[in-house]
Amino acid sequence: MNSPAAAAPASTPVAPRWFGPGAERKSLRQHLRELTWARMLWTFLYPARGQRIMPTVSGILLISVALGIGSAAYNTANNILFITLSLLLACLILSGVLSMLNFAKVSWRLVPSGPFRAGQMGTIGIELRNTKKILPTYGLWFDVHSRSEPKSRRFVLRERLDPQGGQARLDWTWRPARRGTEVVELGAVGSLFPFGFLRKVLACEVRAEILVWPAPVEYQRFTAASPSRRQSGHAVNRIGHTGDLLALRRYAQGDSHRLIHWKASARLRHLMVRQFSSEQQEGYSLYLDSTAELWTDDARFELLCSFAATLAENLFTSGRLGTVAIDQSSPRPIRSVRDLEGFFDDLAHLTPREATGRPSQAPFPVSSPRPASGSSSLTLTFAPDGHRGVAAFINGEKAAAA
Repeated sequence: MNSPAAAAPASTPVAPRWFGPGAERKSLRQHLRELTWARMLWTFLYPARGQRIMPTVSGILLISVALGIGSAAYNTANNILFITLSLLLACLILSGVLSMLNFAKVSWRLVPSGPFRAGQMGTIGIELRNTKKILPTYGLWFDVHSRSEPKSRRFVLRERLDPQGGQARLDWTWRPARRGTEVVELGAVGSLFPFGFLRKVLACEVRAEILVWPAPVEYQRFTAASPSRRQSGHAVNRIGHTGDLLALRRYAQGDSHRLIHWKASARLRHLMVRQFSSEQQEGYSLYLDSTAELWTDDARFELLCSFAATLAENLFTSGRLGTVAIDQSSPRPIRSVRDLEGFFDDLAHLTPREATGRPSQAPFPVSSPRPASGSSSLTLTFAPDGHRGVAAFINGEKAAAA
């Protein structure tokens, strides 16, 4: 797979859809038409695919006691024993009916709270809602696992889920191991309600694909060519917080609220921010070559992605990151947090580019994108360093190493 091209404009995130019995939208007439004694009895005898009703240890003991009392009642014709047997059987039937009503009109969904970075803690939420009119829901549990962690983890709802739109949330603090696309699945939903005699389980294949950014790494800086500072009073035509007003543009996520032009926003009915020229130190351009001939070791390639992400983040925080480029893609300016996150998304998907048959071991590739005319920003390139390391170079001179 080749390196990704320039990122497309970010779209509005879509809320995850709901799953479960409560996610099915049916009219009252349809519910009444389907609610027949024959259908209800057949549901208990032959449940739908993916549904299981299994007795617990206490349920097996109760069934054993009921069989013993039933045998004694049949042999002795004792009415008290028959009444006791009927009570035990009624308790089992009531447990099954209430467990079915406990799941009725309850829905759930997986809501990842990103962003996620390899080696750092993130939160994945399980949101629930109850649309029943009268009955609350108790004691649900959820089995969740990921592709990298096949062993399921169980989360129990210990609070009451009220009717008429009651909502709850269970959080899973999760640490992804590697960058890339991770899949989190909600495998099963179960309940021991009400008496704990029966375990009712609904198989639900709820999946959420999560993009994991490269992990931050520590690196060492070296004395290398640094950007020169422009003469005092010379404005740079790039976004900043000082200097002359360049233009107005639409608000993007990550922009400072202090830059909002309120009069223009009120006139145009959407937020507009001001762009100023900047009288500050010039920045860097990052170029990343992912050729498989250059990066033959998978561990070193992972270090390359983490090093590039960490370096880009630090340069952006200090206001010295100009553009980024991967392989043959055109350089992209990094003006906001959204642009930086787009670069992280590209690094999360990045794999070594297919070999071209021509070895490339130079620390400063000749094919690296050059800055635009009139700009003296420095280009940072990456190459293997030593046995396991990765270094960043400026004009062939080592500037940093991880």
